[in-house]
Amino acid sequence: MKLLLINISGKIGLMKLVLILLGVCTFISNSAFGAEDELEETQAKFQATWIWQRHGNFASNPPTGLDASKYSGGNPIYSLPGGRDMTYTSSFTGYFGFRPWANGEFYFDPEITQGVPFANSLIGMGGFYNGEITRASGSNPTLYRQRMFLRQTWNQGGGTEKIDSDLNWMAGTVDKNRFVLTAGNFSTLDVFDKNKYAGDPRRQFMNWGNMTSTAYDYAADARGWGWGATGEWYRDDWVIRLGRMTGPVRPNELPTDLRIFKHYGDQLEIEHDHDIMGQPGAVRMMLWRNKGYLSKFSDAINYGNSVNWQPGANGMEYILDVRKGDNVKYGAGLNFEQALTDDAGIYGRAMWADGKTETFAFAEADRSLAFGASLKGTSWGRTDDTLGVSYMQNFLSKNRREYLSKGGISYFIGDGWLNYHPEKIVEIYYSMAVRKNIWITANLQYVKNPAYNADRGPFSIGSIRVHAEF
Repeated sequence: MKLLLINISGKIGLMKLVLILLGVCTFISNSAFGAEDELEETQAKFQATWIWQRHGNFASNPPTGLDASKYSGGNPIYSLPGGRDMTYTSSFTGYFGFRPWANGEFYFDPEITQGVPFANSLIGMGGFYNGEITRASGSNPTLYRQRMFLRQTWNQGGGTEKIDSDLNWMAGTVDKNRFVLTAGNFSTLDVFDKNKYAGDPRRQFMNWGNMTSTAYDYAADARGWGWGATGEWYRDDWVIRLGRMTGPVRPNELPTDLRIFKHYGDQLEIEHDHDIMGQPGAVRMMLWRNKGYLSKFSDAINYGNSVNWQPGANGMEYILDVRKGDNVKYGAGLNFEQALTDDAGIYGRAMWADGKTETFAFAEADRSLAFGASLKGTSWGRTDDTLGVSYMQNFLSKNRREYLSKGGISYFIGDGWLNYHPEKIVEIYYSMAVRKNIWITANLQYVKNPAYNADRGPFSIGSIRVHAEF
């Protein structure tokens, strides 16, 4: 089936294939599964997202004495080249669910992806410009299993609240006091560090720093998924979440290390919900800890000193030479959201990581800050439109800065030199509903000091996104 889909899509193009599949899936969801009731027993939903992005020329000036040809972005230097470039991603996802027994839900999500990043490689920024980019499979469409998990709820009274039908959520009612177990193949971000106004690059902001905290090095494979289990205890205005997830065999690569009692990512989150002047809000505090096959920057620096920082097959990527199986990385963060009116709200995230160890599974950042606002278009007669604006700032630890400034390179960044300044990103988007369940979004990101290097940029990334749900 996979080969058949890829062969067909190679001839007619992924977007045409998506339109055909959407038509078939809409018919299936309307006929086989019926209309949504107060209690959904089965679910079949689908999404398609296409994102096109472009940046223009920007400054890329090497310091005196450094080879300018290497500094322009060629191997092994990892930063984005200064010339204009274009990228795109496409994804089509099915969300299938049913209730196997009382208060139980099982979901299976197959996905087809395609896309090519800037400079044909995942390089050059701490806060990546597109939350879909990790799922991009190149110029050929690829079919894979995105999620397969079970959610079980134990109701414990305290009144009831309604669960609206959404992707991987079947409509129904639950007790306000309850315990929820999620187990299987899913994303850590399906449960932790969620935010009403910033978290979904298909519907809201696109940058990684708004999908979650840039410095939140959550355990996952290269696409952002893992195996594990989480528990959530809802009690009045409080929620406590605890979970363990698998990470990659090697940092930021696709193979998953299934030895969940040896290498893993643990997280603990405490949430308090509240009302301020009649408007809902929430504050979340998180602690996390990873254990895996990782290198410490101090070990990489010592190794580089021992060989006099001579480029080899990996181009001074000395973190590859000093990895050990039991290194630990940890961090802590805050996350808040607050409605100001029925149509407007603000949010913020801040995250601190220890900064002694290389990136395990997410972004090249050791401290991060993001805040912004979201506004529905009700006041100008566009209820289903959304305007969002945000500011992000990412930082590197002393250990990582020293490693990069000496000539070392990491998985996503490295110039053989570092004129360090925090990476700063402003993101603005306007999502326009063109019809029911179809949105077109214009997005602009302004990036200063990309990859934490003041010798590069600033530059802007313009984006167009088309998103549909059925």
